[in-house]
Amino acid sequence: MIDFVRGSVSAVHSDRIVVDIGPLGLTALCTPVTALSYRVGDRVELVTSLVIREDGWTIYGFLDADERTVFEQVQTVSGVGPRLALGLLSTLTPDELRGAVAREDLVTLTKVSGVGKKGASRLVLELKDKLGPPIGGALAMGTSSGVGGWQASVAAGLMSLGWTAKEADQAVLAVAPLAETSVSQGSAPDIGALLKAALQSLDRS
Repeated sequence: MIDFVRGSVSAVHSDRIVVDIGPLGLTALCTPVTALSYRVGDRVELVTSLVIREDGWTIYGFLDADERTVFEQVQTVSGVGPRLALGLLSTLTPDELRGAVAREDLVTLTKVSGVGKKGASRLVLELKDKLGPPIGGALAMGTSSGVGGWQASVAAGLMSLGWTAKEADQAVLAVAPLAETSVSQGSAPDIGALLKAALQSLDRS
C-alpha cells in the first residue's frame, strides 16, 4: 500500500495532479477542490489510496486521512467503485455525506452524478452503521436542494488558493446561477467548472 505521496507539483488538472517524487512522476486522481488547491512548483503531501485493477494501478490522493477513510468505506457498498466514490466526495464533504446518510436524505445523494434512487438507498442501507455521525456534530450541512456541498467546496478551494473568506463568498454568489442550472436539470454541480468560473470572476474584479 502507498500510504502517502510527497514531492513537488509538476502538473495540475481539474481532477488530478502530477507529483514529482524525484526519479518518477506520479499521477494522483483527486477531487477538484484538492487538485485546484495546488499550483505547479508547490510542495505537496497527499494521503493516498492505491486501487489495483486488471487494467492498471491507480493512485487516489486526499488532503487528509478522514477523506481517504470515507472514500474506502463508500466502496464497500455494492455497485460503488473508486470513480463513483471520488464523485461523491467531489460533491459532498465527508461530513455532508455522513449527514445525508444519517438523515436518509436520498434527495441530496441523488444529486451526485451516477447515483440514482436505488443507489442512494443502498448507500444509506450499507453505510449507516459504518460512517457514523458527522464529526462536526451537525447532521444537516447539506441541503435538500443539494447546493450546500458545492458552496462549501468552492469556498474552501478558493481560500486554499489564498483568497479571503469575503472574496470566496462573493465568488460563490457569482457562480450560483451555473450551479442552479445544473440542479434544475437533475445533475450535480460540477465543482471543477464552478471553481474555474469563480476564479475567473475574481480575476475580473
